[in-house]
Amino acid sequence: MKAKNVLILPGWENSGAKHWQSLWEERHGYTRVEQHDWMRPLRGDWVARLEEVLLTCDEPAVLVAHSLGCILTAAWAAHSRNTHRVKAALLVAPGDVERPEIREQIPSWSPIELRALPFPAVLVASRNDPYCEFERARLFGHAWNAQFMDHGEAGHINADSGLASWPEGHVLLQDLMKD
Repeated sequence: MKAKNVLILPGWENSGAKHWQSLWEERHGYTRVEQHDWMRPLRGDWVARLEEVLLTCDEPAVLVAHSLGCILTAAWAAHSRNTHRVKAALLVAPGDVERPEIREQIPSWSPIELRALPFPAVLVASRNDPYCEFERARLFGHAWNAQFMDHGEAGHINADSGLASWPEGHVLLQDLMKD
């Protein structure tokens, strides 16, 4: 699988330079799906942008989603006619956009699509994620028909979690990339 067909889907406000997604992009040449507005994300715009990038891939892509990127993956898969263009997805620390304080800030993302994904997926969740209760993440994993992995107490599984390039996560990705 070509590195350019591994698509990085950051969450709200993008992933900073020390985030494992950014480190993977830099080290392995993966492609970040750049959004038009990272600070005021609109679901329709983000879904359209993911569709646009997927249509440029010359082989099925693997999605690497974090936080709102996980919700984007589910929203896109529920409505796209091009889901065959995705081989698999690594979904990390989904953000719960139905929490009242988050729904107020980004209302276009609620409700969360809770349909089985039409491709293999692994969802990695933390027991102390401030943006999604562990049992909610488990519910998402079940609804999306994703393999669920408990990552212990790792916060939002981001740069603040002290994961650096998160080699364990990259092993999960490599397993999804295998033909």
